[in-house]
Amino acid sequence: MAGYELKSREIGLDESYDIIVAGGGPAGCTAAAAAAREGKKVLLLEASGALGGMGTGGLVPAWCPFSDKEKIIYSGLAEKVFTQCKEGMTHVSNGAMDWVAIDPELLKRIYDDLVIESGADVLFHSSICAVDKENNGISAVIVSNKAGLTAYMAKVFIDCTGDADLAAWAGAEFMKGDEESGDLQPATHCFILTNVDEYHYHNSENLHGGNKKSPMYAIVDSGKFPLIKDWHACNNIIGPRTVGFNSGHVWNVDNTDPKSLTEGLITGRKLAAQLHQAFIEFSPKAFASSFLVSTGSLLGIRETRRIIGDYFLTVEDYVARRSFKDEIGRNCYFIDVHGSAKEVELEKKGKFNWESRTRRYEPGESHGIPYGCLTPKGVRNVLVAGRAVSCDRPVQGSVRVMPVCLVMGEAAGVAAAAAADNAGCDVHTVDVQALRAKLKEYGGYLPDVE
Repeated sequence: MAGYELKSREIGLDESYDIIVAGGGPAGCTAAAAAAREGKKVLLLEASGALGGMGTGGLVPAWCPFSDKEKIIYSGLAEKVFTQCKEGMTHVSNGAMDWVAIDPELLKRIYDDLVIESGADVLFHSSICAVDKENNGISAVIVSNKAGLTAYMAKVFIDCTGDADLAAWAGAEFMKGDEESGDLQPATHCFILTNVDEYHYHNSENLHGGNKKSPMYAIVDSGKFPLIKDWHACNNIIGPRTVGFNSGHVWNVDNTDPKSLTEGLITGRKLAAQLHQAFIEFSPKAFASSFLVSTGSLLGIRETRRIIGDYFLTVEDYVARRSFKDEIGRNCYFIDVHGSAKEVELEKKGKFNWESRTRRYEPGESHGIPYGCLTPKGVRNVLVAGRAVSCDRPVQGSVRVMPVCLVMGEAAGVAAAAAADNAGCDVHTVDVQALRAKLKEYGGYLPDVE
């Protein structure tokens, strides 16, 4: 590939990898570990300085449920990460399965060990800035870091960027936001407060917006804090006298637009400070002496691009609890599409009910995630795992969360390894039943499908 040298002698070239994973969030970590476990030479590229995405750099304070209210269904590597995180937190019960708190520093080390011990290589502060297309696929990604620009070649690429960057740049079709309005779900800038009075935190009013007696309603009604426009206030004890908050909304943020993202981060930091001051004023017994110790290095992005894959998962599939012969995992998280700024104002007037568009399962219920949701149409050697998989907008509000992403990542890693051994490295021709059998061997929850 001397062509890279001809284009620019300042661009390095690395041809040593079978599989390259873009993005080191939950899906990227399990994808890299699973592909390396199959004996492939794997490189994981991460734009920030830590693995884990929203659970670490984003400071999301709790895991979404790992169970279907009867048993854990996000198993395999997902359950391994979850169990190790619980074991390192003395205030968390070993038997806890749902809304379990996260220690972000512990979780960083867990992901480091998962990926490195698998044999995969990792590069931090390494951003993919372009792809080189060839034969309806990608031949190389161009990476920018302190070494300058380097072209990394591979047989198969796994896009775990959350925004489907690689797939989109390779020419994959995608959708983005609400089809009519173009709205994207709002972002949230998570933060941590320390020196919280735990007794009063546990025994005074519950801050969560689902509690109609929450101080959040008085905070919003007061008008004293202009950035606090709704009652969103998820929170968890993540350590002694330390509470993590997934609270507040930042609207009109597009993570694929650097200017928009920058403005969102600046607003998010101001919103976190206003929430802290509001808690001090409206819940002083718990928060009067608290300290805002950190906001996330990453803004909590819920939605951008969704690829058009070989299968397009719909809300009808979700409601039907549908199973698929090519499913690579199950999901039971409710449909959780956060409202637009307009919808929030309508909800304040009693003219919109957020709960009306959610769908919640009964204990033991779940739906399948087809392998076809991970394979972008028309792109030969790219898989997508994480919140950008092929689905409609309501379903994206469910499959976007961390437990599901961990499962999809492991499946993508095993599938990528199989594709790398096939002629043409075509991800669309992977033997899905062999893939399912292997995932079951590794502990995946995959009920038999007739």
